[in-house]
Amino acid sequence: MKIDLNIAPDKYFLSRSNSYHKQYDALKAYFVDRLPATEVAEKFGYSVNTVYSLARDLKLSLSEYPDEDPFFKPVSLGRKPLELTNEMRDLIISLRKAFVSVPEIKSILESRDVKISMSTINDLLKKEGFTRLPRRSSKSRNTIDIQSPPKIMPEKTSALCFEAERFSTQYAGLFCLLPFIAHYGIDEAIANSDYPETSILSRTSAILSFISLKLTSIKRYSSDDLWCMDRGPGCFAGLNVLPKAAWFSSYSSGVTREMNMSFLKRLYGIWRENGLIGETANIDFTTIPYWGDGDALENNWSGKRNKSMASMLAILAQDPDTGIICYGDTTVRHSTQNDCIMEFLDFTKEGNNQPINCLVFDSKATTYQNLGKLDKKSIIFITIKRRSQKIVKHIESLDEKVWKNTRVKQANGKGRTVKFCEELLDVDGCDRPLRHIYITGNGRVKPAVIITNDMSDATGNIVRKYSRRWLVEKEISEHVEFFHLNRNSSGMVIKVDFDFTMTILAHNIYRLFAQGLNGFSHCEAGSLFNKFINNAGSVSIDEKNIIVSLKKKRNLPLLLEHMQKFDTQIPWLNDLVLQFKAASTTKILTKFVIYLG
Repeated sequence: MKIDLNIAPDKYFLSRSNSYHKQYDALKAYFVDRLPATEVAEKFGYSVNTVYSLARDLKLSLSEYPDEDPFFKPVSLGRKPLELTNEMRDLIISLRKAFVSVPEIKSILESRDVKISMSTINDLLKKEGFTRLPRRSSKSRNTIDIQSPPKIMPEKTSALCFEAERFSTQYAGLFCLLPFIAHYGIDEAIANSDYPETSILSRTSAILSFISLKLTSIKRYSSDDLWCMDRGPGCFAGLNVLPKAAWFSSYSSGVTREMNMSFLKRLYGIWRENGLIGETANIDFTTIPYWGDGDALENNWSGKRNKSMASMLAILAQDPDTGIICYGDTTVRHSTQNDCIMEFLDFTKEGNNQPINCLVFDSKATTYQNLGKLDKKSIIFITIKRRSQKIVKHIESLDEKVWKNTRVKQANGKGRTVKFCEELLDVDGCDRPLRHIYITGNGRVKPAVIITNDMSDATGNIVRKYSRRWLVEKEISEHVEFFHLNRNSSGMVIKVDFDFTMTILAHNIYRLFAQGLNGFSHCEAGSLFNKFINNAGSVSIDEKNIIVSLKKKRNLPLLLEHMQKFDTQIPWLNDLVLQFKAASTTKILTKFVIYLG
C-alpha cells in the first residue's frame, strides 16, 4: 500500500485501503466491541459468512501459533543478518578445516567482493562446532596449505582503479615501507630500469610485486593460496591483487644479467647521493645451493650444509656503517672468482667521483698478485691470510709482552676483548712489506692473521675494521633465513641472479626503515618484520585518501612516531593522501599524513 505523506493522522487511522487493516478493525469490532456479525458485515462491507470465517481463522491461528502475531510482525533489533549461501558456507568451513584464521578468511572473501564481518564468520564456525585455533608462530602461519575443496579462484590481476572501497588485509604493516621507497627515489630507479613490462603490469608494479613478497618473508613463489588473494600486497604494488606464482617464474625468465647490473648501478647512485655508502666496503661470498638433478653447476662449499655441493657462487659488498648492500653477482665461476674484487672496483667507478678506497675481505676473495695491484692503485685492503703450520708456530713463539688488548664493538653496542700484535713481512706479488696483525682470544682454536697495506692507522682500528666484516656474514645468514635465498626456484643463473637482486633491494629497504628507529636500528630484517611490519588491519580508499588502520601492537606507538619523520609523494598510489592510524574506535594515538600531488 502506498501511503500519501500529506494525509492527516486521524484520516490515516480511519482509512482502510489495506485489506489487513480492514480485517483487523472488523475482528476488533466483533470480539472487543461485541457487535453482532450482521452489523460488522454491514459496517465493513463483508458478508455474514465472511465475518464468521475471519473469526474462525483468527481463533485457529492463535491456538496453533501462539508465539506469532497474525497481523503485526516483530521488529528485529540490530543489523540485518547476512544471508549466506550454501556455497559461501561450505567455503568458510573448508578454509577453517585448512587452519585458516577468521581474519584471514575475511581477507580472502573480501578479495572476492564478499563483504562479511568477522563476527558473522565466527558465529557460523561456532554453530558448526569449530573452536578457536591454537596460538601459532609466524612460521606456521606462513606454511598454510589449502587443499580442501572447493578450489578458491582468485581475482585476475589488474591495475588498481582507486574507487571508494574498504578491505581487510593481513599485511597492513607493509604499507609503512612505502614512504621509504618513495623518499629515496627507488620507484624512479625502477621506472627508469630496463626490466620488462606489459600493457597490464607496469615496470613499477611488476618489481614491487616481487619486493612485496620479499618484504613479508613469504617462502618463495611456490604457493599462492593466500597471498595472491589478499588485497594488501596488491595495493602496495598499485594492483588489485598480486599476480599468481606462474607469472613470477615467467617474468624472471625474461630478465638478463645486464638488466640487473644496470639496476644495481642506479641504486648505487641513490645510496651515494644520500650518504649511505662510505669509502669502505665489506666483501664476502655466499653459496646458493641447487636442489635439482642434471645440473651443469660447479661444486662450492656451503656453510649452511657443511659440505661441498652443486651451487651458484655469489659475491656481495656491504657498507659497514649503514648495512646497505650495494653490489651483488651470482654469475661467479671458479675461473673468475679471484677477479671479482677488481670487477667490483670497476662497478663503483662508473659515474661516481668518490669510488671505494678501502676493501675488507677474507683470504679466498682474491690472490696475492691482485693484492699487489690494489696496492699500486692506492686501494687500502684488509684481509685474512691463510694459516699454515709455519705461521702458527711463529705466532706461538712470540713473547707475551708484545701482545696488547683491544675492545671489538658489535652492532648492538656490546663487544668483546681480543689480544693482538703486529709485524712487517713480505708477501709474494707485493712490492713492499705488509702489516701482519695476529689476533687471538676471538673464540677460534688457532689465531687469525690480518694483512693490510694501511701503514698509518692504529692497530686497534685495523682490528675493529676487520671485525666489522663479520657483520656481512650476519647479513648473508639473514638472506638465507628471512629472504629464503637458498630456496632458489630454478637452476637457471638468470632467475637466481634476479632473485638475488630483489633480495638485496628488500634488505636495503629494511635498513632504510631501521635508520633512526630508536633501540631497533641494529635489528635484522626478521626482527623488524615481527616487531613492526607483521601487522594486520584495514585499508580505506576514497577520493582523496588512503587510510591504513593498524591493529594494536606493543611497538605501534613507536612505529607511528617513526613514520612522522617522512613527508613524501607516492606517485603509483594515484596521488592520494596516505594516512596511518591505530585501529581504535575511541581514540587515535597519532596520525601520519603524506601529502601527494
